[in-house]
Amino acid sequence: MVLKLSPASSVGPIGSRISLHCSSSSSPPGAIFLRRRRSIVSASSSAASANSSRSSSPAPSLSDLVWPSAGAFASMAAMSVLDKHLQQKGLSFLIAPFGAVCCVLFATPNAPAAQRYNVLMAHMGCSLIGVLALAAFGPGWMARSVALSASIVFMEITKCLHPPAAGLPLLFIDGPKFHHLQWWYILFPSTLGCLLLIVMVSL
Repeated sequence: MVLKLSPASSVGPIGSRISLHCSSSSSPPGAIFLRRRRSIVSASSSAASANSSRSSSPAPSLSDLVWPSAGAFASMAAMSVLDKHLQQKGLSFLIAPFGAVCCVLFATPNAPAAQRYNVLMAHMGCSLIGVLALAAFGPGWMARSVALSASIVFMEITKCLHPPAAGLPLLFIDGPKFHHLQWWYILFPSTLGCLLLIVMVSL
């Protein structure tokens, strides 16, 4: 409640009258609704502009499509041939993370995750973590959870973030066919395979 004095020449000997004007310290509901509506419209406009900028970006050239896919094709073909020969000796070389590594190296060669230090350091470190987790906890949910979280911490501390490597500890823990490798799992198959892929992408 706010008191306001307004002059009046015809009322009372004092020559003024007191008029009461009720005002609220908060905004009326209509103003609040308008502000919310403006914020929603503004957010929608920002999202629309972001989508339009993505849609207006130039389409990739033919070479940008052919060379990465051709490199990935040749690399996977060569690694499949090597895997076939190693299987005769009881070794498994071809693993699923190589598909993600191929995508990173050939499709985004300038990305931080595609740099040689990131690739090799992440694969060696995460493979080691998988071996240690299995030795400490045995196969099961605890080994998987500890190994995955430790791999993320390792890549963050060493600044070698390479997402495909995060699957290596799980591959070792849940893959009995790799258990006989023990400490050699640090180098085979992931690190050796990444070396071959780095050579292929450098050609």
